[in-house]
Amino acid sequence: MIKLIAIDVDGTLLNAEGKLPEGFGELLLRLVDKGVYVAIASGRQYHTLINDFEPYKHQLVFIAENGSIVMHKGKELFFRSLERQKVEGIIRDIRGADKCDIVLCGKKSAYVETLNSEFEAEVRKYYHRCELVEDLLCVEDDVLKIALYDYIDAQEHSYPIFASKWSKETNVIVSGKHWMDFGRLDVDKGVAIKNLQGMFGVEYNETMVFGDYFNDVPMMEEAYYSYAVENAPEGVRAKARFVAPANSEEGVLKVIYQKEKDGLI
Repeated sequence: MIKLIAIDVDGTLLNAEGKLPEGFGELLLRLVDKGVYVAIASGRQYHTLINDFEPYKHQLVFIAENGSIVMHKGKELFFRSLERQKVEGIIRDIRGADKCDIVLCGKKSAYVETLNSEFEAEVRKYYHRCELVEDLLCVEDDVLKIALYDYIDAQEHSYPIFASKWSKETNVIVSGKHWMDFGRLDVDKGVAIKNLQGMFGVEYNETMVFGDYFNDVPMMEEAYYSYAVENAPEGVRAKARFVAPANSEEGVLKVIYQKEKDGLI
């Protein structure tokens, strides 16, 4: 039986307009009544997730900032911050790169030191709490991760440059078309899933996950029922055991409905 379901948000659960599929709330309450833990697993800020899923905040587990912080019913289950020396080095390197901007993702808030219309629109989408500061190096907060916004293409443009220098010291992962994240080596969505399995007494073969991008691959490795949605890049689909219909077709809900019919939930 499936006892833990973790779902990525952007490109997976939400449709192209950024809306939750109809029936999500009803399905969630039914799953919780059956004793299933449902986790929202995202690169988004915890404060953003709480705002976006406000009607369901007491039913959901929140895996935020790619697993840097995990919350359930307002209680912190897991938290890891990025070492200060690495934070400063990464910030300086991104400042020297072409066509890139920075979001410093703190526990209390996100922080930026530059804003233009394109960057601000993207930042506001993912960071409900965000402050404009003069110098990111002067911010006093626990840093969960550093998000790089690439105006060209994160996978093709920024990743080859930064991964060669920082991948041995940090977890460098592409999380979207224009986004790349730097986090601790011992933190990702997969680590968060493994911790939840231990806390809730859930096994690998009792876990189901859904994702659409490379930051979802680590959690796919921790679940037997690992699904990439059809709209995911080929490299991500290759890492999943199964493929779900696209987010535009409410693929996550369709798969869960079928598992209910099959008696697996």
